[in-house]
Amino acid sequence: MKKKAAFVFLVLLNAITHAQDHQELLNFEFEEVSLNGVFNSPENTTPKGIVLIVHGSGRTNAVAQNWYGDVRATLVKAGYSTYMWDKMGCGKSGGTFNYNQSVYNSAAEVVAAITMLKEKQLPGAATIGLWGISRAGWINPIVINRYKDIAFWISVSGVDGKENFNYLLEKNLEINGRPKDSIDLILDELVAGTKISHSGGSYDAYMEVTPNLRKNPFWLRFTNGGTTKEAYDQYQPIFMKEKLDEATGLQVYIPDFESILTTVRCPVLALFGEKDKNVDWEKTKALYEQTLTPNTAVTIRSFPDCNHNLFQVETGGFYEMQDHNLPYIRCDGFLKAIADWLDTIE
Repeated sequence: MKKKAAFVFLVLLNAITHAQDHQELLNFEFEEVSLNGVFNSPENTTPKGIVLIVHGSGRTNAVAQNWYGDVRATLVKAGYSTYMWDKMGCGKSGGTFNYNQSVYNSAAEVVAAITMLKEKQLPGAATIGLWGISRAGWINPIVINRYKDIAFWISVSGVDGKENFNYLLEKNLEINGRPKDSIDLILDELVAGTKISHSGGSYDAYMEVTPNLRKNPFWLRFTNGGTTKEAYDQYQPIFMKEKLDEATGLQVYIPDFESILTTVRCPVLALFGEKDKNVDWEKTKALYEQTLTPNTAVTIRSFPDCNHNLFQVETGGFYEMQDHNLPYIRCDGFLKAIADWLDTIE
């Protein structure tokens, strides 16, 4: 069984630009658990609004490690406060981390954060914007659909309505030099194994249809050695409750995703890396153009030689920066695009 980690991303941990701002730790309650957050605001001026930083997939230690420091500094310099927090069971947040937290539950978590900011009547809380990367491309439209007072949405490396792991696997196998016939075989096995798991099939049946997938070096690395029976049995009941697109074998995270996108009325800035090998950015771009542009102001920018996390790369491979010890250099114009766009919506 594949991990739901198609959207796990590297973060900027070093060489962070620090904002000239006021910073304070600020927690909020969600499902009777205290989540650890950090609030940054401009010094000596009333903020224009507050931008919530919504994470992608995977564990976080965002507050302690000052994640997205350059993005938050850009937002503060543009006159906005920012609020960011760690997921349950991460950093100093309470509770237990749930890798399979639904996007709907994550959206409810964002709304809880917004509610706290408004109840505290923090300066700028009358104007709430959302910044989100990857998996947040599902979360934020749900928030906007449910909470009708969102002023704007900045989408980074957004997603379409279905699982993107097949795309991630295909593109990374290409980067690793696999021939097309071998890639096609491995992808066919991935789909076959996914359908067996989703239909309630046994671990043995899954193993039988995935011999080449399970031996593939990239797959073994990505899954930390492969899928164990314990992991298969633990995830299968959760997976069986999800909708699967039978034609493609892709999990459908939000069945009515296109309809939800058509309800977005706030201005949207969508930013993509053209060497994104995690998410099919061109497919998402086309989806945004189809669903968002008829109803609201949408600005779409893409950056060459940039990966899923909007850092400069050569291939965009999942392990490229780690394996080649590449510096975390932002795509040229990425931060400026955010600042310039915010100026246009005032």
